[in-house]
Amino acid sequence: MSDQKLLAKCQAGINAWQQAFNQQDAIGCAVRYTADSVMNARPFGTFKGRQEIQAFWQDIMDKGFTDVEYTDVNWEAAEDQGYILSSSWTMNKAFGVVHREHWIIEEDGEARLLTDDFEVQGER
Repeated sequence: MSDQKLLAKCQAGINAWQQAFNQQDAIGCAVRYTADSVMNARPFGTFKGRQEIQAFWQDIMDKGFTDVEYTDVNWEAAEDQGYILSSSWTMNKAFGVVHREHWIIEEDGEARLLTDDFEVQGER
């Protein structure tokens, strides 16, 4: 797969995650992570695997967080595979940064997060 196609798939992956979040679909968010993904959600903790990650996003949604938007998005080719995303983000009730999302293409052709490291920096 060409680098351009790989990047386009990774960009489609984050767009699908964002759409799921904004539709309050925690399952839709969780399926954008690999089965054994690790998510570091500062300051909340580390969540491993889709079940823990889904529970985290469901809790955030249950608390009324929605409308995530990304700005200052930067994509870099990962040394091993896929692409690394970093950005700023805002929601209706919070804001922060994505330090490092590692997007890969799995065997089924879908882009998924291998690792996710983001931080909530404040409330709105």
